[in-house]
Parts: sequence; structure tokens; C-alpha cells
Amino acid sequence: MAALIEVDGVSKSYGALRATDSVSFALAAGETLGIIGPNGAGKTTLFNLISGDVRPDAGRIRFDGRDITAFAPHQRCRSGIGRSYQVPQPFDGMTVFENLLVGAAFGGAKPEREAIDVAADVIRKTGLAAKANQLAGALTLLDRKRLELARALATAPKLLLLDEIAGGLTEKEARQLVELVQWISGRGVTIIWIEHVVHALIAVATRLLVMNFGAKLTEGDPREVMASPEVKRVYLGIEPEATA
Repeated sequence: MAALIEVDGVSKSYGALRATDSVSFALAAGETLGIIGPNGAGKTTLFNLISGDVRPDAGRIRFDGRDITAFAPHQRCRSGIGRSYQVPQPFDGMTVFENLLVGAAFGGAKPEREAIDVAADVIRKTGLAAKANQLAGALTLLDRKRLELARALATAPKLLLLDEIAGGLTEKEARQLVELVQWISGRGVTIIWIEHVVHALIAVATRLLVMNFGAKLTEGDPREVMASPEVKRVYLGIEPEATA
């Protein structure tokens, strides 16, 4: 199956800090890739490179058959890449519905009537209908995270980038978001999800990629990856038992 996105040897440095170091992977349409790693491993920088928030010093990114390395963020969004941020960034002075309307009209480049229909559909399916007329700045953390995800969905993405959407939530709240992500995945949307709540990732991800010091440590079946002694050492701080 042809890859929807190909990340080929992307690197980004900030002075002497190598935030990402020649990272490569490919993802087919409909797959969900989970990304884990210690704090400072380069995960969010990798997202910034994919979304266009920063440009790579080296490497290329291809999406849906096109080289998008030089594309600006809005061009990538309109090409089909949607993104949520670790800290939700809604337009606090707008209502929930208005936030989604902005996503559909400007991020998704939809005409007004179609943007209204898209926003109405997304708000129902993400469980925010009862909050449609509430100001985004007054939402709970769970609903702010729902809105962050819903606004990305309103752009009609082929690829959805999720940055730690389960962080800071209770176990029950995290389960609700996992169910929402599973529903999105079931609609055929390709997902790349950075998360520290590993059991949430394993419930959805078809593959797991582990980063450390800006580089890819390993990639593969989620449970096999988590059983790796090297991953346990780097990510969980568990040293392998000495053998006799």
C-alpha cells in the first residue's frame, strides 16, 4: 500500500541541540502511529516539522504524493494535515461552534454554507453539542481538549496529529477521549499520536515509534516495542536483569 506520509531523514537543530536527528518513517492511509519517548526526545519538534511550524535543516517530507517540505502551515492544513496541540489553544472569546466554524472555513477552505454543515456535524460527533454556544474560555480541561481535537477534525484532515491529548485527564476522561480517537480512526483518518499515557496509545495504535535524544530508537508492534529491554530502560527507567 502506498504511503500517505513519508518522513525521510528529517533533522532540526537549535544551536548545539539536535532536536531531531535524521528521523524517517512512512505511514499508510488508515494507520495509527503512536510516538513515545522521554521528555526532550524530540517528539513535538517532529510534529512541528510535519505541520510546518518549523522547517527542517535536512530531509524531506512527502504527503499524499507531493513534496510538502517547503509548504507553509496553512498550505499543509488545506492539503489534509490537521493538528491538535499539547496545550489547547482555542479562541477563548468565541463559542465552541464558532471555533469549529473557523476550522472548517479557514483551515478546511470550505465555503460558508458547507463550513456551517461541517461544524455542525463535527460538534455532534465529538460530544460538544450541548456546549455549542458556550465560550471556549469557560470550558473544562476535558472539553477544551475535545474542542482542540474537534477543531482539527473540522478541517477534514486525511492525517491527524494528536499531541498528548490525554495528559492531565482523569482515567475516566482519558477513556472518553480514547473512544473518540478510536471512532476517528474507524472513519479512515490516519493518525499520529504523541502520548505519555501508553495504555491509551496501545488501545488505538497499529504501530509504536520510540524516540530518544532526537533519534528513532525503534518502531514496530506496540506490545512488542513496550516489551523491549532497551525501551524499558530508556522510557521506563527499568534496567534489564543481569543474566548469569
